[in-house]
Amino acid sequence: MRICTGKLMLVAGTIGLLLLLGSPISAQETGESLFKAKCAMCHGADATGKTAMGQALKIPDLHSEDVQKLSDAELTQIITKGKNKMPAYETKLSKEQISQLAGFVRELAKKH
Repeated sequence: MRICTGKLMLVAGTIGLLLLLGSPISAQETGESLFKAKCAMCHGADATGKTAMGQALKIPDLHSEDVQKLSDAELTQIITKGKNKMPAYETKLSKEQISQLAGFVRELAKKH
C-alpha cells in the first residue's frame, strides 16, 4: 500500500493545527496580555506603578501586601467599578476578562 507524501503532510499539518488551536490559552497569559493592553500605561509593564502617571496618581505597586491582601471579590470590584482616579472597566471588558485581570494581579505576588 502506497501513501501519498502530500496527503500525509496535509494530515499531519491539520492535526498539528487542531492541537494548537485546541490548546486553551491559560488565564495567566490572557490576564497578562490584557494587563499590557489596558493597565500598563498607568501601572507600568512591571505593575509597580513606577510610571509618570502612576507616580502622579500615587498608584500602588500591585505586588505589594496592601494590594495582595485584597480578596478576589475586592480586586474584581475595583477593576469593574474603578477606584479613585482609576476608571471603571465594566463596559470595556467582559466579566471573564475582568476575572482574568484579577487573577493576573493575584499572580504578581508570586513573581516578586
